[in-house]
Amino acid sequence: MSLLKRLNEKNLSTLTSEGNQQDLPSNQKRESRPVESELKKQLQSHLITELKKIPNLSDDEQKDLIEKESMKFLNDKQDRLSFEGKKELIDRVSHELIGYGPITPLLEDPDVSEIMVNGPYQIYVEKKGKLTLSDYYFRDEQHTLQVIEKIVSPLGRRIDESSPMVDARLPDGSRVNAIIPPLSLVGPSITIRKFPENRLQMKDLIGFSSLTEEMAQFLDACVKARLNIFISGGTGSGKTSLLNVLSSFIPHDERIITIEDAAELQLLQDHVVSLETRPPNIEGKGAVSIRDLVKNSLRMRPDRVVIGEVRSGEALDMLQAMNTGHDGSLATGHSNSPREMLSRLETMVLMAGMDLPIRAIREQIAGAIDIIIQQSRLKDGSRKVVNITEVIGMEGETIVLQDLFTFKQSGTSADGKVIGKHGSTGIRPYCSEKLEQYGYELPAHWFNGE
Repeated sequence: MSLLKRLNEKNLSTLTSEGNQQDLPSNQKRESRPVESELKKQLQSHLITELKKIPNLSDDEQKDLIEKESMKFLNDKQDRLSFEGKKELIDRVSHELIGYGPITPLLEDPDVSEIMVNGPYQIYVEKKGKLTLSDYYFRDEQHTLQVIEKIVSPLGRRIDESSPMVDARLPDGSRVNAIIPPLSLVGPSITIRKFPENRLQMKDLIGFSSLTEEMAQFLDACVKARLNIFISGGTGSGKTSLLNVLSSFIPHDERIITIEDAAELQLLQDHVVSLETRPPNIEGKGAVSIRDLVKNSLRMRPDRVVIGEVRSGEALDMLQAMNTGHDGSLATGHSNSPREMLSRLETMVLMAGMDLPIRAIREQIAGAIDIIIQQSRLKDGSRKVVNITEVIGMEGETIVLQDLFTFKQSGTSADGKVIGKHGSTGIRPYCSEKLEQYGYELPAHWFNGE
């Protein structure tokens, strides 16, 4: 029996009787509503017919047609809905036909940075770093699954019992992850990391107190001087946003290859080739991994290689690329500190299946990476650069690191805001000589310490 059919039967048995409604968990009782009204079904069917008559309309033209035909249809029906009731019904039908169902208003809300669908009846959103439960809900599990299909199908990806997890993206670049039964016990779940409408710039990060003007100028010089930079941090800490900002410092006359699981980076340069991984087909074949793309990118004459996230054996190929003339590369990875990032890189290199001695791996890392930027999401939801750390080299069996800039938290305000400041450690960068070769003089006052 197909997954859709099983979900449909399950939802019918769950939502058709009052007795079964009483058995739902409390959060689902709040969200559970009767199935679609007959009027909504008729309106939706009418609009589908009208839209088919005029194919290839733009999104705005479709919205105008839906609103015009809906008002005409409802007036002809002479129903007793108020104007506000008609508007709400038209919006709901419009979201179903040309949007993503009940999450469409959340996607359009500029204050919402993340959407988390925990089954059909519970949708959380993140606003200004805080999670809140929204008033939106899906009709049932099948409804949720239909929206997932609508997201992944245009990308040539699939989600079903044999492949119950998928990474995708929306047309605006927002990252989507979906997981369905039997892996998800609460029903189909969707996590959407929204992409900001206006591309963040370094001045925005400075305005958010994510870093200081001096730190920004130093990173600008590091990118233009072709230092290899690795951004580390936890989930949702802002690594990709910072990577986007740093990539804007790359000169426009260089050829850039970007490699990602789901394309999110929005580079402003003209000469950019974006590569994206591919999952296996229904027969389990044809998968293309980040490691495959990293290997291929080196044959594409890149001036810069930008990797969205390093999480496995591709770390070895990335380090080898950085050590063999591909300077100025940028990448991100998950870790809680710069030192821990080095340990994770060692583990990821071993995942490539190469039986290399630890010292050889550490020498590769020390020779490849120049700067590690640690990005963190603090308790109040703010995202800050908490370390800019330089990789000096090897001393015995240990990779030597030195912090150049740090963020020190001094307390918490009455309203829960983190209090602290960025500052220099007082150590002049080891890479100063290379920066000066590229014409970047580092002012002495940047490194006067506290």
